[in-house]
Amino acid sequence: MRDNLINIAYLIGALGFALSLKWMTKAATARKGLVAGEIGFAIAVVATLFNESLDGNDYILIAVAILIGSAVGVPLGLLVPMTAMPQRIALSHAFGGIAVGLVGLAHYLSIEPDLNWFEMMVLGAEIVLGMLVFTGSLMAAGKLQGWLPQQPILWKGQNAFNFTLLGIAVIGIVILMISPELWWITPILAVLGLVFGVLLIIPIGGADMPTVIALLNSYAGLSAAGLGIVLDNKLLIVAGALDGMSGLILAIVMCRAMNRSFSNVLFGGFGAVQAVAEGEIEQRQPRTATYDEAADLMKIARSVVIIPGYGMAVAQAQHKVRELADALAKEGVDVKYAIHPVAGRLPGHMNVLLAEANVPYEQLLDMEDINPELPQTDVVLVLGANDVVNPAARYDESSPIYGMPILDADKAQTIMVVKRSMRPGFAGVENELFFNEKTLMVLGDAKTVVGELASEVSGQKDQISL
Repeated sequence: MRDNLINIAYLIGALGFALSLKWMTKAATARKGLVAGEIGFAIAVVATLFNESLDGNDYILIAVAILIGSAVGVPLGLLVPMTAMPQRIALSHAFGGIAVGLVGLAHYLSIEPDLNWFEMMVLGAEIVLGMLVFTGSLMAAGKLQGWLPQQPILWKGQNAFNFTLLGIAVIGIVILMISPELWWITPILAVLGLVFGVLLIIPIGGADMPTVIALLNSYAGLSAAGLGIVLDNKLLIVAGALDGMSGLILAIVMCRAMNRSFSNVLFGGFGAVQAVAEGEIEQRQPRTATYDEAADLMKIARSVVIIPGYGMAVAQAQHKVRELADALAKEGVDVKYAIHPVAGRLPGHMNVLLAEANVPYEQLLDMEDINPELPQTDVVLVLGANDVVNPAARYDESSPIYGMPILDADKAQTIMVVKRSMRPGFAGVENELFFNEKTLMVLGDAKTVVGELASEVSGQKDQISL
């Protein structure tokens, strides 16, 4: 009876996970999706506590684990800013990977093995994947945070060496399938996974790290599903499979948005920061505009499209952006937002920030929806976006972003770009949009600049002066 109730609870928990993924695909239902996932997880944890195989010592260990996890997780959730969310996600994947790997090792060493060949295959694979996710996620977080160099580290024969390590891991798993009693092979598999995680990430540049994180998420889900098979835990199988597939789909979406392939992401050198010659920058000075000039242009416009980017996220300017949009709307200007799938560091990054500022969901338009409107748009306001509006992606075959779908900001009647400096974006290439004859640069912190523009448009600055 107890087992049946636990299985029913696990089924409800799995349903919560599935609904969570479904609802989080849309900004309007994202919060509901988070709640569904949290409820599903809580149900799963409570149900597990009623497992009849647990004794008093087990409950003590579980309590200690929950306290340690909370001591780490709560500060990460509360203190890490939105701009560092990809790094925090990578750290979460690292914790999940090491947990799966260690649980797999502990389970194998405790059962004096009585697993069949299929279970041994799955166990070996999930140990390798779990350890790979641990070190790989730490490397990805380090690159995104700037603790590790963003440039790809490449050497001759690198891929051959990596495949050799992978081949050794496969051989080790096959040996375990034939002779499960050879316990010393499992620590070797764990070490190979740890090493492979490092070697897998160092040849990948910083520009591809968000995609790598999504792919590591998929690996983490697969390893969890494998652990579920070994432990005969149906909920873990379902949750791991959902996590694995969602991570895979996200990685595919990001690769398409950046015109990248999985093979290039895993084994290419994209993302190297390319030095821009100072002399070239000096010879190509962009046109600049003052706050009042920029505000006047937007006030007389019929339509304004705001393109948010990482610079807006860093400056935490989303609330000022909402103030500017409201001020323009009072002047009769039609205001919309153009959202690139990989603007910021992850898909949905800009959506979350703007939702935090209570920007109406209907004003947030995806790239494929807004691009046809941009040639008829009077003013495009680019806030800290770089690579996602760079026209070089269309024509410069030598550029690392060539072929990447972009927002057609250059086709608008007037382009205004707000940036702190003329430095290149995440891909390390100079943005040709800055030197377009229709472009006006307003240099400065996005929060400060947009706040000034909002005051100019609303007339508050004039009132203060009087």
